[in-house]
Amino acid sequence: MNSPIKNQINTIFVHVSDLEKSVIWYSQLLGQAYDTAEIRRPVYNIEINDHTGLTLDAGPEEIIKEANNYEYPLFNFHTDQINAAYNYVNSLGYKIESEIVNFDDFSYFTISDPDRNIIMVCTG
Repeated sequence: MNSPIKNQINTIFVHVSDLEKSVIWYSQLLGQAYDTAEIRRPVYNIEINDHTGLTLDAGPEEIIKEANNYEYPLFNFHTDQINAAYNYVNSLGYKIESEIVNFDDFSYFTISDPDRNIIMVCTG
């Protein structure tokens, strides 16, 4: 069946309650520079490789978004070095939700952002 919808994800929206805090958190996680003077509601786009983008969405000024209570990851960031990634996240003082889980050809751990969104860091 032909579909006019492409098999491609362009942008992942992560809803946040404090845009500046979230921009700093995600930028540090990914080792990216940021300028707090450029952070303006309602959204901030994090630089991501390839097609998929990451947009932090705080909404309009009059909206205050609540923190989430999801227990499963929204998405994952890739790493080729799971132990180094874990140690880096730990050195940032980020909340680690699960220790490293190893399978034969795949390893991962999960962390939570300032709004308790669960993010997976994995080798697959």
